[in-house]
Amino acid sequence: MIEEHDRIVLTEDLLEHGLKAGKTGTVVHIYPQGVAYEVEFFSPAGNTVAVATVENYQARPARPDEVEPLTVDYNWVQDGIAVLTLTNSKKRNVLSSRTLAALEEWLGWIAKDPEARVVVIRSEGPVFSSGHDLNELVNGEAEDYTAVFDACTRVMEGIRLLPKPVIAQVQGLATAAGCQLVATCDIAVSADTAAFATPGVQIGLFCTTPGVAVARSVMPKKAMEMLLTGRPISAQEALEFGLISRITPADELEEQVMDLARQIASASAQTLALGKAAFYKQIEMDRPSAYQFAGKVMVDNLLEEDAHEGITAFLEKRKPVWTT
Repeated sequence: MIEEHDRIVLTEDLLEHGLKAGKTGTVVHIYPQGVAYEVEFFSPAGNTVAVATVENYQARPARPDEVEPLTVDYNWVQDGIAVLTLTNSKKRNVLSSRTLAALEEWLGWIAKDPEARVVVIRSEGPVFSSGHDLNELVNGEAEDYTAVFDACTRVMEGIRLLPKPVIAQVQGLATAAGCQLVATCDIAVSADTAAFATPGVQIGLFCTTPGVAVARSVMPKKAMEMLLTGRPISAQEALEFGLISRITPADELEEQVMDLARQIASASAQTLALGKAAFYKQIEMDRPSAYQFAGKVMVDNLLEEDAHEGITAFLEKRKPVWTT
């Protein structure tokens, strides 16, 4: 018998709510004689996407293996810092389709939240992220694999295009797409015990998409060595070759990341957004074009209210009061 708070699985589509058979939900109310249920359905990020009346013939009790746990936790903003935590430590924080969907959803929320000024991405357990879920990369069709890599690209580009700085807090091993995630973040702070690898070549699947981000952070020949051998590199090597920004003792990692995030969050949000976007645009240009573009951006920046306030505050030897 189904009771309130039980999880159920749809056995047929509910097209009016955009829900497909196989979707799980939580029973929040049972109608008399159990003829129907009021069911709440959630997104991969754990946000409500629909509350629907489900007839008893349209659902069945969910098996434990059908109830997928949340794999990304969003901590409410403090000091302007939004924290996304990968919580699937039992599966080495794989970037499964569900996890990628949750990350994409939360990045969208954060982009619209004026209280969020800086984002920290971290994870639980000894592994930062082992990359894609290999169970999703076997016995499928081309369109299935394309969907996985497209989802990953949307997350990585979502980080790059987010008008707020993103810091990776890396406490452990980051491999394949997990290494790609580190390389994609604007800043990466690593514990001295962490390691990084692109080991796909060892299982017959070259880390081509992780290589896009890694090659834009690491010297080309070192990037190719990582991609061709799959050999892990230490945090010290990662620092020397540009994959990460700084190293810290493991027991100081969170404190140092939060100090860095608070320092960044103290700046004008408008200025941070403008500067981040301009940085990634100019870095792909030839030098004369980059200077021409950057000069225009600085003029536009000067015409903004926060630039006037910041310069005036400096000249008057006081703290600025930002509008954003």
